Amino acid sequence: MLIRIVKLTFKPENIPSFERIFKESKNGILAFEGCNLVELYQDLKNPCVFFTYSFWEKESDLERYRTSDFFKGVWGTTKQLFSEKPEAWSVNKVQTTNPS
Repeated sequence: MLIRIVKLTFKPENIPSFERIFKESKNGILAFEGCNLVELYQDLKNPCVFFTYSFWEKESDLERYRTSDFFKGVWGTTKQLFSEKPEAWSVNKVQTTNPS
């Protein structure tokens, strides 16, 4: 399992537009083969900062999504709203800890 984390920083006036884009596109992302989960988080101290987490079966599934027309359309619209360059990481889960 591969987890893709993307940090997105928006101009304050663009936050509602981004939230609309995410709401409208999340099911399309989930429809891609190998995508098991898509989540959106907002920073507590800086409301202009968001993180997306997406869980993929394998790297090739993520790459197929990233080269798709769907991604290009969503990303093309979203990147116009940024105030800073986005950052992205692909990670593997090493350990899960649950309360006893």
